[in-house]
Amino acid sequence: MSIFAFFFKIVMSKTTSLVVNTDTRQILKIATPIALALMVPQLNFVANTIFLSHLGEIELGAAGITGVYYLIFALVGNGLNSGLQALISRRAGEGKPSEIGRLFIQSIYFALTFSCMAILLNEWVVSALLGKVLKSENILNGAIGFLKIRIWGIPFLYLFQMGNALLVGSNNSKYLKYGFVVQAVVNILLDYALIFGHFGFKAYGFNGAAYASIAAEGIGMIIVFAIIYFKNFAERFSFGMHWALDFITIRIVFNQSLPLMMQYFLSIGAWLLFYIFIEHKGERELAISNTMRNIFSVFGIFIWAFANTANMMVSNIIGQQRQAEVLKLVNKIARMSFVTIALLCLVLNIFPRTILGIYDATPDFITLALPVVRVVSISLVVSSVAVVWLNSITGTGNTRVNLLVELITIFLYIVYIYIVVEHLRLSLVIAWASEMLYWTSTFILSFFYMRSKKWMNKKIWD
Repeated sequence: MSIFAFFFKIVMSKTTSLVVNTDTRQILKIATPIALALMVPQLNFVANTIFLSHLGEIELGAAGITGVYYLIFALVGNGLNSGLQALISRRAGEGKPSEIGRLFIQSIYFALTFSCMAILLNEWVVSALLGKVLKSENILNGAIGFLKIRIWGIPFLYLFQMGNALLVGSNNSKYLKYGFVVQAVVNILLDYALIFGHFGFKAYGFNGAAYASIAAEGIGMIIVFAIIYFKNFAERFSFGMHWALDFITIRIVFNQSLPLMMQYFLSIGAWLLFYIFIEHKGERELAISNTMRNIFSVFGIFIWAFANTANMMVSNIIGQQRQAEVLKLVNKIARMSFVTIALLCLVLNIFPRTILGIYDATPDFITLALPVVRVVSISLVVSSVAVVWLNSITGTGNTRVNLLVELITIFLYIVYIYIVVEHLRLSLVIAWASEMLYWTSTFILSFFYMRSKKWMNKKIWD
């Protein structure tokens, strides 16, 4: 398809209504394109890991550390994305398109400011932080060099996320796939070219993956904003009325998003601590854990698709004054998420050697990884329900409860991994059981909060 045909298809497609209903077809209509969109970068991440696995286990282990470290910054942006998405969905449910434009434009200013802060923070702390916690000199040097390059993709990523929040929040998730597909194709091609030195490019090795990812994030951002332009969202949502800085709206976006940003920061920070403890066990254990993270991330595509759907739909129907339908809706989405992940985990456990073989794994590697796969499978099934209920809280607008849930579960998680992994030095299987503790706690707290109905009188706007 030529670039002209690509945009012609977008322009000719119809935009959808701002309000949603709660039937299964509507859930799938929203969740499916989100899943397809999320699948593309995750498959890209898997391809990236496969490429790096051919460089050696040191590079594969370093990819695990750098991947989790970068996710701290990326998912802080995702917190802003989720907060903005809930706000836009609420305005969509209320039938106030101009207010959607106000929220979107002001969030752009906030995202750009925050991305600059992230770049500066990384420059100041990355060497000192990783230098204190990593024991392998080879992994340390590779990780620092990679991250000092990789962080420059953050502004592109944050703007890309803001564009996606507009598309999902306004019930136009069907357009998500275009930006993600182009981004993934660019990333995979450049990974191959820059890691190994193909198509006339110099071979940058491990750092080639960083350059490829930055370029792909830039292209993804351009595609999303091109869609917004060609679909005439600027006029539909009155962008022109809201270019002036509006600190009241920025404060609303900030107050809604900050607890989510802190939640993601704590969550991924704890996961980074987990990887640091695993690195102390050895390079083989770290490489296996990086492979498990890949599996967790790929399966998580579908979990987060349903979770984002819950966030968007809960906020939208509350905006329509249909609060009585919320719990029934969340139950339905959670069941759909559970069935999807249970079926995928069944496939994973029937063909584990085949799937692990994708990563160019040795027989010894696969033998050590198999028991971990079983534990990860159980954790995925639990998380398929827990994440939906947690994101339904986001949709209600009470994001401080999200943060409270995260604080409690992270405390339990950190205590567990410190005792089991760092102090007692137990097996990798027992270490990965921490995911079951984390997601079970998340589900219990989120479920009982939503059932309490304390969220029903929550007001977002002053």
